[in-house]
Amino acid sequence: MTRSIGRSNVDHRRLARWHLALALVMGLWGGLDALFLRTALVTPTLGRLTAETYNAFFTTHGLTMLFLFALPAIWGVSYVAVPPLIEADDVAAPTLGAVAFWLQVPAALSIRAGTIGGILGVAGLEPVASGWTLYPPLSVLSANPAVDALLAGLALVAVGTTLTAWTLLRTILREREVRWLEVDTFTWTVLTAAAMSLLAFPVLAATVALVLADRTLATGFLLGGGGPQVWQHLFWFFAHPLVYIVVLPPMGIVSHVLPRFAGRKLFGHRSSVYSTLAIGVVSFTVWAHHMFVTGMSLPVRTVFMLTTLAVALPSSAKLCTWLVTLWGGSIRYTAPMVASLAAVGFFVVGGVTGVFLAVVPINVRYTGTYYVVAHFHLLLAGFVALALVAGVYYWFPLLTDRRLEPGLARLHVWLTVVGVAVTFGALLLVGLAQLPRRVATYPAAYAPLHQLATVGAYVIAAAQAVFLANLARSLWLGDPAPNDPWALESGPSHTREWK
Repeated sequence: MTRSIGRSNVDHRRLARWHLALALVMGLWGGLDALFLRTALVTPTLGRLTAETYNAFFTTHGLTMLFLFALPAIWGVSYVAVPPLIEADDVAAPTLGAVAFWLQVPAALSIRAGTIGGILGVAGLEPVASGWTLYPPLSVLSANPAVDALLAGLALVAVGTTLTAWTLLRTILREREVRWLEVDTFTWTVLTAAAMSLLAFPVLAATVALVLADRTLATGFLLGGGGPQVWQHLFWFFAHPLVYIVVLPPMGIVSHVLPRFAGRKLFGHRSSVYSTLAIGVVSFTVWAHHMFVTGMSLPVRTVFMLTTLAVALPSSAKLCTWLVTLWGGSIRYTAPMVASLAAVGFFVVGGVTGVFLAVVPINVRYTGTYYVVAHFHLLLAGFVALALVAGVYYWFPLLTDRRLEPGLARLHVWLTVVGVAVTFGALLLVGLAQLPRRVATYPAAYAPLHQLATVGAYVIAAAQAVFLANLARSLWLGDPAPNDPWALESGPSHTREWK
């Protein structure tokens, strides 16, 4: 297997390892937050846990999983796969990529400063409990210095992600040795997500600067009048494209893995590329559907309802390419393939529940309920996480020259699938009953469904323990990977990264 030789001490595989290691650590930490939340919700009333502590757990869980797990994981998989897929020797600016990564380490410590302060007993430094969206006036008026640290951490994330996106974008544009018509779908999704990041993350940095100015200089940008709504417009203008920045590369992974283990070429390669570009553009026009209950006028709500429905069209096109690719294929149920198939299933359920939320009357009724929690997690924990698992398993030999134990890999995938389905299926039922989210107590009638969701969460945790065991075994005792670890050389799909 030919390996890329970097032009500096930092090559694309090292950048990939750094990002994936950070994602693993922070994903486990954020997942632990979720376990505490689910444990607290086993009973309808709070026991030893206070409502403030509950709020802190879902604040840090959301911020950690989005900014410190999902983004590093996506960039890590991109670093390992994109250069060989475009036949580049390495990334265009490895030193810049290294700087971008090392900004994420103090960012992670800053974002979790309140938790660290609480664990170490630092006086006055407490976990942030304002919710992961940091809505003012609570985020502005809170006297907790951990809020300032969190905001500084988000600013570092914005800078680091922008630099990472520029590194990958420049690599694809300048180091590519294949024609544009031959560029694979995964690389197209990374290219689009990187370009979106260059537009979206400076908005996050500017928005964070407004909150810091209000907190330290008493400027009043986000207090009084329409200030809180200004924050929502700025935040969601960034955050909804963020969702697609997180979703697009996993879509590319599924488009890359499915045909290889279905024994077919990807159906509609060109339409898949066009749908990727369409998602990248339209996703910047849908942010206000998060604000249908803020009092905006009916014509404005109608416009954003239509744009939100419109973004579902290119997403549906991707689903069609996956299903037609599978039709009549000779499917091999390897761990990457099982994870990809499960991801497609969760994409359907998560996507359909999202289409309903695009409709104004339904959104107004369900936006404050567990329905949104279930929809969001079916996409992130169901589709994004399982697609990333598929990518990690598929490209693990490219990253480490070793293979993961296939039996443990399939066990990990199946346990994750069952856990996600049970957890968020139960929460979807709770949401359809309009039980409010972000509340630490609930009527006793909903206890069985909450308890079922908690059982599912512990199954997910057990699955990740299997993954850690397999990872440790493979790194220390795993078999060396051959040049063609998935026996794809004789198949119809190209295997450029394994040459």
